[in-house]
Amino acid sequence: MMPPGEPQPPAGSVGNLAALAELDEASLLQGLRERFLRHQVYTDVGDILIALNPFQPLQLYGREVSEQYRCHDEGSLPPHIFAVADRAYHAMLGRRGAGPQSQCIVISGESGAGKTESTKLLLQHIMNLCKGNSQLEQQILQVNPLLEAFGNAQTVMNDNSSRFGKYIQLRFQNNTVRGAKLSEYLLEKSRVVQHNTGERNFHIFYYMFAGLSSEEKEMYGLLDPSLYRYISGRFGTEDVAQHWKQKYQEVCNALDMVGFQEQEQVDMQAILAGVLSLGNVTFEPPESNGSLKLSEASRGWLKAAAGQFGVQEDELLKCLICTMSVTRGEQIQRFHTQQQAEDARDSIAKVAYGRVFGWIVSKINELLAENVDPEVELREIGILDIFGFENFAVNRFEQLCINLANEQLQHFFNHHIFQLEQAAYRAEELSWETITYNNNEPILNLLLAKPLGLLSLLDEQSAFPQATDKTFVDKLNSSFKGNLHFQPARGRVLGFSIIHYAGKVQYTADGFLEKNRDTLPANVRGLFINSITPLLTTISRTGTLMPHVKAKIVPEADNKFNSTRKQSAGAQFRHSLMVLMERMYSANPHFVRCIKPNNQKEPGVVDNQMLLQQLRYNGLLETIRIRRDGFSWRPTFEEFAERYGILLVKPDVSLNKESCLKILQSTDITGWICGKSRLFFKYWHQEQLAKYVERLEKAAVVIQKVFRGFRCRKSYLKLMAELRAQAQRQQEEAERERSRQQAMEAEAQKRISLPIPVPRKRLPRPYPHPQTVPDMPPRPPVPRPRSKLTEFTPFDNFLHPTGPRPVLGTEEQTGEEAKMRQLKRGATLRWFRETQAQKVMQDDGAFPSWLHGMISRREAENLLIDKPLGCFLVRISQSRPGYTLTYRGENRCRHYMIEMQPNKRYVILGEDRAHTSLTELVQYHQTVGIQPFMEKLTVPCGQNSSESLDYKDLESLTVTPAVVAEESPHEEQTSASACPAGRTTLKAGTATVLRSVWFRRTKNFQEQQSLDKSKTKSSLGKAGGRQRAFPRLHSSICLAMKEIQQFSSVPLNGSFKKLQH
Repeated sequence: MMPPGEPQPPAGSVGNLAALAELDEASLLQGLRERFLRHQVYTDVGDILIALNPFQPLQLYGREVSEQYRCHDEGSLPPHIFAVADRAYHAMLGRRGAGPQSQCIVISGESGAGKTESTKLLLQHIMNLCKGNSQLEQQILQVNPLLEAFGNAQTVMNDNSSRFGKYIQLRFQNNTVRGAKLSEYLLEKSRVVQHNTGERNFHIFYYMFAGLSSEEKEMYGLLDPSLYRYISGRFGTEDVAQHWKQKYQEVCNALDMVGFQEQEQVDMQAILAGVLSLGNVTFEPPESNGSLKLSEASRGWLKAAAGQFGVQEDELLKCLICTMSVTRGEQIQRFHTQQQAEDARDSIAKVAYGRVFGWIVSKINELLAENVDPEVELREIGILDIFGFENFAVNRFEQLCINLANEQLQHFFNHHIFQLEQAAYRAEELSWETITYNNNEPILNLLLAKPLGLLSLLDEQSAFPQATDKTFVDKLNSSFKGNLHFQPARGRVLGFSIIHYAGKVQYTADGFLEKNRDTLPANVRGLFINSITPLLTTISRTGTLMPHVKAKIVPEADNKFNSTRKQSAGAQFRHSLMVLMERMYSANPHFVRCIKPNNQKEPGVVDNQMLLQQLRYNGLLETIRIRRDGFSWRPTFEEFAERYGILLVKPDVSLNKESCLKILQSTDITGWICGKSRLFFKYWHQEQLAKYVERLEKAAVVIQKVFRGFRCRKSYLKLMAELRAQAQRQQEEAERERSRQQAMEAEAQKRISLPIPVPRKRLPRPYPHPQTVPDMPPRPPVPRPRSKLTEFTPFDNFLHPTGPRPVLGTEEQTGEEAKMRQLKRGATLRWFRETQAQKVMQDDGAFPSWLHGMISRREAENLLIDKPLGCFLVRISQSRPGYTLTYRGENRCRHYMIEMQPNKRYVILGEDRAHTSLTELVQYHQTVGIQPFMEKLTVPCGQNSSESLDYKDLESLTVTPAVVAEESPHEEQTSASACPAGRTTLKAGTATVLRSVWFRRTKNFQEQQSLDKSKTKSSLGKAGGRQRAFPRLHSSICLAMKEIQQFSSVPLNGSFKKLQH
């Protein structure tokens, strides 16, 4: 922010365009261009951020930069996306001039402008601000890469275009995130079966082909990608495939981090493989009886798709070639034409993919839901990342809905920036020159009005069975004749054009009615309901957002998916948009306007004409003017006096105009205006007032500190005086006792008596020490009784003299605490024995050298105190079922909590990677450092010595008396003779490991070991000590792959034979 009255620098050197005195299109364009070429991609317009897509990675988003924008002063640092996140977070907490209030961040711009990346950066900084040392922050951050894989695709305008909209709601209790909720809007399901030239299907299909091993591909029934019609038989170069392989690993890690079970992940990928297999099913012309025939080469693909979906092959075939209906109790079968069969095939593929996507969203909401008392009030920050404005060579129904959403967002921006502000000026009778702007409300009326809006007419036509796309276009031409924002198509083109706020877009009407109806025949619904894959049977119909409010549900039709009466796709989208706007209007908005500098997606290139066009339709010149001359913050007298009455430093401040003026007169703030019922401030005034409040808060802390110090000092002095008085009394009592003893001795000396013979003293015999028994543990020292003088000392840190003091005789309380600790200890040890021991055990039946028992933090540090840098150990936690990794760092030891998630994945708290086993976690961090210090594990720490192991508690728990009683006397004698010094005697210099005590070296152990080996060899499902999940109809998939091989020249690997046995 530039102080008023100072010389204004050139536009290119100013980070806030609202500080410029004179501005036109040329200077604005030049300023943005110069900043972009200097890699300054962010520019402020007051409190609105303009972000230009650099099309290259920049060193602007590291941890150091994030720390700089943590609670920074407004204007002290260059504009940044982190500054928007910081402003929204502190405004939600009530630290930005107003009380605590929910916030929303609206990211808008055309496709390819960088909205998705901006969303990820906002989430990253907000999670850094609310760091609460929980795994929830990392789980929330993993949501974006997961949804990108399933909901983004390459288009001609953007290599990572969002083909759906999402609204992320972060729920906070005080300053800690407690949960998150995700809403999705209008998934472009048609992309699964059809995409234009130069575009691709959803990312996840390509990631699977690049990331799955050959064995996993055969398990899912996936062949060479060139065979599949839904991905156009195209793949990528080696470099692109390597990039996709890395992305697939990130997706799998995100699924593990968020909490998806392994079988759920297998089911999901099997359905995706089924979608691709179904796309290869083709048909031959119908026979004489009218039934459609499946091509011979497609039988294997149909069998594969049925196995991957978990349905019966004949039921799937019926859904493709005919439609079943019931009329007056009679079942009627109508055979499809070849085109109808292909449409049914594509419809099933789209519904299956939509169900997978909807299941992922529902599962994320379930796993990230807040676990708090319903009575607790939660604040939220919402982040809207919705598809950008699109204008392709061919624009369909999806583009109409996308552009409608962008029209609604532009109206929301105009409403907050122009309408509300200028209406307040008129209501308060301020002197103000009205700023004209491009109002797009007539376009919204054209699209959304009832009953004559475009979507209403589309629903009307969709309700008529005989209506066609041509009758729909004719209806539009007659209804909107003369409308300035509607133009009929010229020539024989079946379509129409709409003049949007961002320009004219011509829409092709082919498929409008069918996509809006979005019908699913009853036999297809029954097909999915009868699937053995739970994912297909339990998830409600998705692809467009279902209402997130509880509606009135008829008991007979509680399952919306199975109900025949449903809303059209356009009606559902309109309702979802209405719910979204209600949420956003109830929150305090922050705006990020993303700008695309060129269409070639090249770094360092600015297309002046394209940039100027975006500046114009975004209304940037008008926005700069209203932010420069207007008053964006307009609190009422009551709100202002309640928030800033503390500046008067007196109690009971009246909430009226006079108090507000007194408050402002006590500061040096200028440039504000007082209206009839409210005050008017510039956008920077909130920051200035916050500094005044912060100064008083710091003064209050100083006062509290001094008072508490005075109180503690007074209590301490009083306590010391009592102790000195007590010591004086004891000393005087001791002096009196000594005087009495001396008097008694003197009196005894005066008495005269004969001497008494004293018996001869014998020399004391030495007490015989017991012989040292090797197995006998040392006796604990006998505690000495505590002196009464130490019952209450000044170091007990009691602030109030009447507070509780320690007294003797608390053995009962200490015993209860010890009992609770023992119960927790026993529960943790049982957890380790029952769920963890076999997972950590090595092939030789022993534990790794880095694994220790249930030792304390201090004991772990003592083991590592003389070890080299990077030495580590993993110990069983004493207070919870879990592990703790202790690391020997520079000049200190660090302790990292290892959390085991419900899906049996191991995560170091704060890390962004999940592991299938504890051994894998250790191996990974031997090559990749642990955040935030990036410390690598080097040398495992064994036991301190071979004679003092820390596994005694594990042995005492696992070797129960029942197990020992079952052993024969011969075995006990053999064991005793083989190891006379006990189980702790090991050879010097060898690594100390804990043997699997519960599998004793007896005759039963040999049988158990041979049984385990046979199971491992016979089952391919053993991977790292855990049972691998398979598709539910795995054998059917294997048979289908053999059948496909007969009609394909692609050779199959021999591992199919292994998978079948």
